[in-house]
Amino acid sequence: MRILVYSYNYHPEPIGIAPLMTELAEGLAQRGHQVRVLTAMPWYPANEIAPEYRGKLYLTEKQNNVKVQRSYVWIRRDRGLRNRVLFELSFVVLSFFRALMGRRPDVILLTVPGLPVCVPAAILGWIYRTPIVLNLQDILPDAAVHVGLIRSEKMIRVFQWLEKFAYKTAKKISVIADGFTRNLLDKSVPLEKIVEIPNWVNIDFIKPLSKENNYFRIENQLEGKFVVMYSGNIALTQPLEVLIDAAVQLQHIRDIAVVIVGKKEALARLERYCQEKGVRNVILRPFQPREKLPEMLAAADVGMVMQKNNVISFNMPSKIQVLLASGRAIIASVPATGTAARAIETSGGGIVVSPEDPNAIAQAILELYSNPEQIKILGERGRQYAQKHYSFEFALDSYEQLFFEVKNT
Repeated sequence: MRILVYSYNYHPEPIGIAPLMTELAEGLAQRGHQVRVLTAMPWYPANEIAPEYRGKLYLTEKQNNVKVQRSYVWIRRDRGLRNRVLFELSFVVLSFFRALMGRRPDVILLTVPGLPVCVPAAILGWIYRTPIVLNLQDILPDAAVHVGLIRSEKMIRVFQWLEKFAYKTAKKISVIADGFTRNLLDKSVPLEKIVEIPNWVNIDFIKPLSKENNYFRIENQLEGKFVVMYSGNIALTQPLEVLIDAAVQLQHIRDIAVVIVGKKEALARLERYCQEKGVRNVILRPFQPREKLPEMLAAADVGMVMQKNNVISFNMPSKIQVLLASGRAIIASVPATGTAARAIETSGGGIVVSPEDPNAIAQAILELYSNPEQIKILGERGRQYAQKHYSFEFALDSYEQLFFEVKNT
């Protein structure tokens, strides 16, 4: 098949949707499909275009047999309403004309976020008479409204219209968790249009590794320590200050260290918070190169998943699959009724505690610190579950089957 992947994010962006779409595109190419990706110049998570891509309107690259067509985007560190609108418009307009520079695809895979790009994708589908598979990584505008990113009533109505338009014009909608399915059914999306395909993790890349001679432990003087690690996005829905508050309660145990890995700008805020609290057992580090991710994860005894009380119920952090595959026990400080909690409990790879509760987090850390056998069991269960349910081959088979289905109907 000729497959067109329409995504705001792609390699070399290190986190979020980019690694997923990169692995999917390259996996499909390895199976003999002709894969073309429409994406932006790399901009995430720094909120600025990477230096080597600046000053270009369009750029075409060939990466692992995938044709990558990049467009300029208006991106500024200030993500106010004006800059957000200009960001969306720049990608919608420029990527559309870029999309016309290539052969007719048999299927279009469109990822969300973001919603406005469903318009040029629908026009392309009409021009080429090509079915669209809509891949939901988040449900907008619900999530954005819930955390206060969108407050304007007019903007909310615009995004609600875009959402309905995206669902109507898609032949099939792939969702990453059962909470998404429930949300769509409540919005009268037909069940037969929805396909659940969980996000995957490359279990041959992310795998249990020894803590001995681990570069991350050595570089950060963590040898012999019990390491609790959070690695990932530090934004509106991740209350990392609560994890620091829990660390304060554990300072009397010198063997316990809490490590937070994230974006430099966000770490600066947490550094100030650590100073206010006088905490000595928290280490803040920037994102590591992707090739070092398995070893960095292996430096931990426990991996953290953090959500606020008010996070929308269908939210499913992709780090859950990664932590399970790494064979490390998980402490999930998440709402008990949400998709994330169900995923952790079903996997058997971790324990769920109340969100935004430093006492509960500290007690959970102490419980695992005092029970190495439980840590081992949780890690083994998580790895086994990831191998069975979150393997890349399973996801690749599912998407390939879905694409053949929509192409032939």
